[in-house]
Amino acid sequence: MTEKEALEQTIIGTLKTVYDPEIPVDIYELGLIYKIDIDDEYNAKIEMTLTAPGCPVAGNIVEEVTQKVKGIEQVKDVEVELVWNPPWSQEMMSLDAKFKLGML
Repeated sequence: MTEKEALEQTIIGTLKTVYDPEIPVDIYELGLIYKIDIDDEYNAKIEMTLTAPGCPVAGNIVEEVTQKVKGIEQVKDVEVELVWNPPWSQEMMSLDAKFKLGML
């Protein structure tokens, strides 16, 4: 495993500590993280979405992601981009998330 791959796994582990307050499943397992890019300087760019465009805690979740990923020692800087395309749907959830929510 390369250093970038290891760092990506650390970032994923960190993202799994962030929850939508209305859903008892982390944002990674919900399928809200679309992309994680790490450049050669160890800056991270994360593309994510929310379950709904009008989510009242959108700013809080983006800020929590930003702060938690910035707290990873190897990460120099982080940019979190909120995107709406493709729109999130329940099909993006992991099997674990569906199980936890009683959807299986």
